[in-house]
Amino acid sequence: MSLRYRPGPPSVPPLPEEEPFNIIPVHNLLADHPSLRFPEVRAAAAALRAVGDLRRPPYAQWHPSMDLLDWLALFFRFQRDNVRNQREHLVLHLANAQMRLSPPPDNIDTLDAGVLRRFRRKLLKNYTHWCSYIGKKSNIWISDSSRSSTDQRRELLYVGLYLLIWGETANLRFMPECICYIFHNMAMELNKILEDYIDENTGQPVVPSISGENAFLNSVVKPIYETIRAEVERSKNGTAPHGAWRNYDDLNEYFWSKRCFQKLKWPIDVGSNFFVNSGSTKGVGKTGFVEQRSFWNLFRSFDRLWVMLVLFLQAAIIVAWEEKEYPWQAWTSKSVQVKVLTVFITWSGMRFLQSLLDIGTQYGRVSRETLGLGVRMVLKTVVAAAWMVIFGVFYGRIWARRNQDRGWSSEVNNRILTFLEVAFVFVIPELLALLLFILPWIRNFVEGTDWKIFYVFSWWFQGRNFVGRGLREGLVDNIKYTLFWVLVIATKFVFSYFLQIKPMIRATKLMLDLKNVKYEWHEFFSGSNRFAVGLLWSPVVLIYLMDIQIWYSIYSSFVGAAVGLFQHLGEIRNIQQLRLRFQFFASAIQFNLMPEEQLLKTGGTLKNKFKDAIHRLKLRYGLGRPYKKLESNQVEANRFALIWNEVILTFREEDIISDCELELLELPQNSWNVRVIRWPSFLLCNELLLALSEAKELVDAPDKWLWYKICKNEYRRCAVIEAYDSVRHLMLEIIKVNTEEHSIFTVLFQEIDHSIEIEKFTRTFKMTALSQIHTKVIKLVELLAKPKKDVNQVVNTFQALYEIVIRDFFEENKSTEQLKEEGLAPRNPDAMAGFLFENAIELPDPSNENFYRQVRRLHTIVTSRDSMHNIPANLEARRRIAFFSNSLFMNMPHAPQVEKMMAFSVLTPYYNEEVLYSKEQLRTENEDGISILYYLQTIYDDEWKNFMERLRREGMAKDDEIWTTRLRDLRLWASYRGQTLARTVRGMMYYYRALKLQAFLDSASEMDIRKGERELGSMRRDGGFEGYNSERSSSSRSLSRASSSVGFLFKGHEYGTALMKYTYVVACQIYGAQKAKKDPHAEEILYLMKQNEALRVAYVDEVSTGRDERDYYSVLVKYDQQLQMEVEIYRVKLPGPLKLGEGKPENQNHALIFTRGDAVQTIDMNQDNYFEEALKMRNLLEEYRHYYGIRKPTILGVREHIFTGSVSSLAWFMSAQETSFVTLGQRVLANPLKVRMHYGHPDVFDRFWFLSRGGISKASRVINISEDIFAGFNCTLRGGNVTHHEYIQVGKGRDVGFNQISMFEAKVASGNGEQVLSRDVYRLGHRLDFFRMLSFFYTTVGFFFNTMMVILTVYAFLWGRLYLALSGVEGSALANSNNNAALGAILNQQFIIQLGLFTALPMIVENSLEHGFLQAIWDFLTMQLQLSSVFYTFSMGTRTHFFGRTILHGGAKYRATGRGFVVQHKSFAENYRLYARSHFIKAIELGLILTVYASHSPVAKDTFVYIAMTISSWFLVISWIMAPFVFNPSGFDWLKTVYDFDDFMNWIWYRGGVFAKAEESWESWWNEEQDHLRTTGLWGKLLEITLDLRFFFFQYGIVYQLGIAADSTSVAVYLLSWIYVLVAFGIYLLISYAREKYGAKEHIYYRLVQFLVIILAILVIIALLKFTAFKFVDLFTSLLAFIPTGWGLLLIAQVFRPFLQSTRLWNSVVSVARLYDIMFGVIVMAPVAFLSWMPGFQSMQTRILFNEAFSRGLRIFQIVTGKKSKGDL
Repeated sequence: MSLRYRPGPPSVPPLPEEEPFNIIPVHNLLADHPSLRFPEVRAAAAALRAVGDLRRPPYAQWHPSMDLLDWLALFFRFQRDNVRNQREHLVLHLANAQMRLSPPPDNIDTLDAGVLRRFRRKLLKNYTHWCSYIGKKSNIWISDSSRSSTDQRRELLYVGLYLLIWGETANLRFMPECICYIFHNMAMELNKILEDYIDENTGQPVVPSISGENAFLNSVVKPIYETIRAEVERSKNGTAPHGAWRNYDDLNEYFWSKRCFQKLKWPIDVGSNFFVNSGSTKGVGKTGFVEQRSFWNLFRSFDRLWVMLVLFLQAAIIVAWEEKEYPWQAWTSKSVQVKVLTVFITWSGMRFLQSLLDIGTQYGRVSRETLGLGVRMVLKTVVAAAWMVIFGVFYGRIWARRNQDRGWSSEVNNRILTFLEVAFVFVIPELLALLLFILPWIRNFVEGTDWKIFYVFSWWFQGRNFVGRGLREGLVDNIKYTLFWVLVIATKFVFSYFLQIKPMIRATKLMLDLKNVKYEWHEFFSGSNRFAVGLLWSPVVLIYLMDIQIWYSIYSSFVGAAVGLFQHLGEIRNIQQLRLRFQFFASAIQFNLMPEEQLLKTGGTLKNKFKDAIHRLKLRYGLGRPYKKLESNQVEANRFALIWNEVILTFREEDIISDCELELLELPQNSWNVRVIRWPSFLLCNELLLALSEAKELVDAPDKWLWYKICKNEYRRCAVIEAYDSVRHLMLEIIKVNTEEHSIFTVLFQEIDHSIEIEKFTRTFKMTALSQIHTKVIKLVELLAKPKKDVNQVVNTFQALYEIVIRDFFEENKSTEQLKEEGLAPRNPDAMAGFLFENAIELPDPSNENFYRQVRRLHTIVTSRDSMHNIPANLEARRRIAFFSNSLFMNMPHAPQVEKMMAFSVLTPYYNEEVLYSKEQLRTENEDGISILYYLQTIYDDEWKNFMERLRREGMAKDDEIWTTRLRDLRLWASYRGQTLARTVRGMMYYYRALKLQAFLDSASEMDIRKGERELGSMRRDGGFEGYNSERSSSSRSLSRASSSVGFLFKGHEYGTALMKYTYVVACQIYGAQKAKKDPHAEEILYLMKQNEALRVAYVDEVSTGRDERDYYSVLVKYDQQLQMEVEIYRVKLPGPLKLGEGKPENQNHALIFTRGDAVQTIDMNQDNYFEEALKMRNLLEEYRHYYGIRKPTILGVREHIFTGSVSSLAWFMSAQETSFVTLGQRVLANPLKVRMHYGHPDVFDRFWFLSRGGISKASRVINISEDIFAGFNCTLRGGNVTHHEYIQVGKGRDVGFNQISMFEAKVASGNGEQVLSRDVYRLGHRLDFFRMLSFFYTTVGFFFNTMMVILTVYAFLWGRLYLALSGVEGSALANSNNNAALGAILNQQFIIQLGLFTALPMIVENSLEHGFLQAIWDFLTMQLQLSSVFYTFSMGTRTHFFGRTILHGGAKYRATGRGFVVQHKSFAENYRLYARSHFIKAIELGLILTVYASHSPVAKDTFVYIAMTISSWFLVISWIMAPFVFNPSGFDWLKTVYDFDDFMNWIWYRGGVFAKAEESWESWWNEEQDHLRTTGLWGKLLEITLDLRFFFFQYGIVYQLGIAADSTSVAVYLLSWIYVLVAFGIYLLISYAREKYGAKEHIYYRLVQFLVIILAILVIIALLKFTAFKFVDLFTSLLAFIPTGWGLLLIAQVFRPFLQSTRLWNSVVSVARLYDIMFGVIVMAPVAFLSWMPGFQSMQTRILFNEAFSRGLRIFQIVTGKKSKGDL
């Protein structure tokens, strides 16, 4: 291996060079840098320097040292740093690609042509597709047949040109086809230069059309950038409707038609209408798609799904109407068959609706240039209308004839046949689609080729698009997901028919047949009860439309579990199972994590695959003992030991295990001449004792039998041999060498060895004496292990031992003479008198750490009786060991050597979050007296102890030093337990550390590894484990995660290899501004760079050039270890401010040019990584070479582990839900459904694939608010493939407080609301085949839509019941029919659904797969007891509110969810602000309906029926009101409740100025809550008003129930009741007028007015009681009627705000609104106050909230109540 390195000089620190570099000093190939030892790097650099005979650029100085990129830059005027950046990028990539060639090329000093050609094809593949699509000839003039050297230079020029363009286009990188257009034109100019064209106008050789300093940026990028910027300004910060401005996608899709060549031209014509704002008539307007806010989008995008559902519903009702037992019995009737044909009329009607919607939403795209679009839309509408008419006419003719003939004559049958023929023509396109679905490759071919003949088809059916072509999967995948969906849909239809539709028919007929209903109010449509029937059906239909979600959830759980089982997930769940498998570990690590000898290994031949499979089976089940009894000298075992110990060591560094556990877990190096492999001590516990008892039982057995019994257990055999070898070595070491005692023991051991050899051990010695010897050995070892060693006692023990051996051990008693002869007794008789061993013992020096470490190990082996099942004690450590060990037995690709692996980088966007907790943050206490540090010490109790133990071992004398000399360690310890940048960086730098270790092991010889084993042992002797780089100060030493225990063995090349393969870029957008402000964050980021050499920071620098002008630069910096300072590597000028779209994707995009490698892993700020997982990264990257279906992957999905689950029960619910999604959910999406997008962040992107297709996220304002998932949409639409892999995991933090979780849910739901409007979802809905479209719908926007349907069902059900009760229909139905069963059937339907259990099923299944079934059920029950259903019901409400509101009115915004620790109490006012509109008011409305229903419904008189009907609705109401208080720490503390109420009232009455924040003043909050009404369109306002009308219904229904109505049902009663509303409002106005006029000065008048009003009211009430049928109760009943009316009026007034605001009325609207909010506040507060007042609830709530922590014996109650014990810090 090592031959490939040029023997460079030993690594001397290189001299500081004139130019800083990023990874390789490409500019100075003679520098001494480890990566320059690779010939491939030099080959790539040399290829770039081969400028040869190219024409030199005019007007520029040419240096001989310049290369092809400089040549391009001088011609096309790119920036210098862009060139430097791309030069390194290109050299690094080509070198890496050439290293991976297998077998290696013949001449390793020149660049391999194949490598370059493959790279060029991959990089420019999107460009060639684009050329073919647009019908232009590609400007890459290279024939694939010729292979000349000028070709290589030409390839380099094309690739270089593309990368240089990409590196400087800034925000244009989100517009890949725009970049294609620029490249197309510049490549043409490049070709002209290369072919020496002459310019016709000047007669000179051709030069590019742009010139001047930074000409590319100024003349090409800037004009387009300015257009984007102008459009963004038109969007009014995202509040303008999407249709009013062009986003990134619109601008990009302009380049999907040939018009860009005619209009834009080259050089770019700035006068083109492309640059005109979309508002003006001359502008281009929207291209490709217009996003309109409407729920109809769900129908437009997924029309095939709705057609299926509606047609089945119609057919099922027709069939069920016959009331036969089974549907096929009804089929026999001819009339049913004919009636079912009406589905065709419905179908054509839905097509007509679709075409109308297309016109309604997409008219904005039609302009003079795109008339074809308008023609198509109109034609489609006409055709659809024609079909409706045709079907209607033909169907009418059937019945006309039937009624004429009074029977089914042959003529009627002919007409039926004609109808069917017409229908056949109608469904031909569907049949064609079906055929193409069965033969997916034909479809892919048709869509993928750009033949004119196919245009016509696609133009009519879909319109031509550049993306979304050829998305079909292979046949096998097709069959898999088709079967899945056929099963789901079949189950749903059977369920729907028998349990939803059929039971309704009976009830419907009853309702329709009801005669002479006694209406209790004025009935406008008397005569039929159709409206009541409609209300009965509405909840059923709503549930019918959403229940596929439930069936999907159930089936996907089981499919996911099956897939997981086949992937061997969860086989090793705990330490016991680990012990059984541990012996196969070395082989598994060797097989999976170590590269095979790459001698003549051919690729994936069948034979190799078969061998692999067999090998895996053997490993997994321990067949054929593949570990071949790893004896102590085997290299494989030593390699394993190095890796295992390194993993355990990182555990120790992270403080999740203690020093003692470290010794028990590590594999010690071989010493003391032990003949077997020395397993970690925790595996050997108890084994020796068991062996001894076996020996005692089998006293008379021969040697062979006894040894056979012991050897049955590998650990037992090893324990016995190791104990014997160690005891022998120990004794002979302690006794001085040249003494008689020494020789006696030598002889004794020889005797024993001999008897074992000739198999006469049991004959020679008594087995019964073994236990005595054992006791003495224990005593001896204990004496040696004590800190103060007493030599006399050691001597005594030796004497006793000697006695036992001589007297009791030998079978035959020997006389003293015999003993003397055999050398087992001293020659000198005096010695026998008891002075034996007196002067022969010499104990080793206490500083000999190695010796005493072995003694401790021996002590563990000989004494441990308890089995060590609880090692390690820390739950996290156990989980990680179990996952790591389990993953080694899962299927993963073979690891290549580090040199041959794919290079990758990690990118983390960072804005202004925590980097490291400061001293102040750790010490500051909240209102309850809890500091962050105290909280962490309590939650991570054991880890704190380990941390202190580590510091003491490193030399900390007093505990309070952690606030002085060891402060940095303390801050790091705390930061590694929060969600901080420091934690993420530590995690990601494990990749670097793992790569260095693997690079060492790849090239290490047997000797190196043995030496490593030995030296590690000796290093550990000198002080701590981190004492290997003693030149660093102690505090940095303990931190520096890069310094591993193997580090001192490295030969120097490891650093070079690792740096070439891995780099970590953190995009700290405002780092420059932070440095300028001396922000502590900046220092901490610098500190992180200092500690981690592979870390780079990219930021945007603003430099002011003039008065108002600024220049913006993308800057990359690193920390130079030689210069001991931060150095700037690249500075690329940007065309303007960075943030035009959403912040995070813009931040990622600007830093993307600084990443390297074939893959990039996107990691968020809240993630973490583990060393043992980092070891598997090179296996994961090999997945890019395997086909999954018919494509190779472009995104590798990675499993996440949610690490915040232990903080509180809330965090546990959240992480349980999230875990089941990121494991089971995504597993099913990737296989078999093939619709996994990109959700979480640890996904690994194929970097060059995405680089040329618009980057790793989308960034348009608002529409791409959940930016991540759009990367997945984009990937799927452009023909990528997303997979999911579960043998590697990354940590992820989630929100832990109730309000944070709700904010997060709101963010996701709003994001989904925006997705519904987006073009990506529309295209996927139309371009995926039917079943993948279903998978896509039900796992993205459909999930939120169906959640909303569940809530709407509750509404529909309750409003329907209310209508039936108040109108009197219900009473009449009960009176008329004795058949109540039918009504009962309707009532019970609801509750199958609302149990919300279906959301928990995936959780239970995934949990039982990974932790066992009983554990999963237990967890589920615990969750129920901790009120998880309340939480899940509440979050359904959150999702519904924000999803619905976003689709209707917009207003989605990025909500920064805090990631702190949540233990403080949130005030009532804050909860009210957050949830009043989304939950509280809706819950109060539902509660009101339930109350009114209870008091007025004849059915509800039966308590049991009422409870059965409404229990789930009441549960919903209670959850929505109580959840924020149940999950609020100290939510039921009486004093806090009182204080909260005062605070709430102060907030309501606060009269702040204009600038008061929503947190301070009710009025500001009230205005903010109406923001969405300002931005919404006309339809949104109309819908809002329509929905608000429901509040007037209360009044209509209840007025007729009042006594004063005297059973009259005339409409006058209702109209008169409005007088009450007007009077109430009048009195309110009067009093407020009096208060304004008299309140301050003439107070007596104000009181007089009040007095008069009260007197008047009393008189009116008395008069009413006397002269009308008014009852006193009516006063309270009427409140139920009029309060909702007032609220409805208020809501409508808010919609009309623009008109009302200027009038006098508005002030009264505001004050009435304030009164309503006070009322709602009091209603919500009442139950909270009651529970606070009741004793015992507070402690119960704390129990519920913090149960996890309780069971671990923590002092949470102190955390919550703040009663700290004095002893704590």
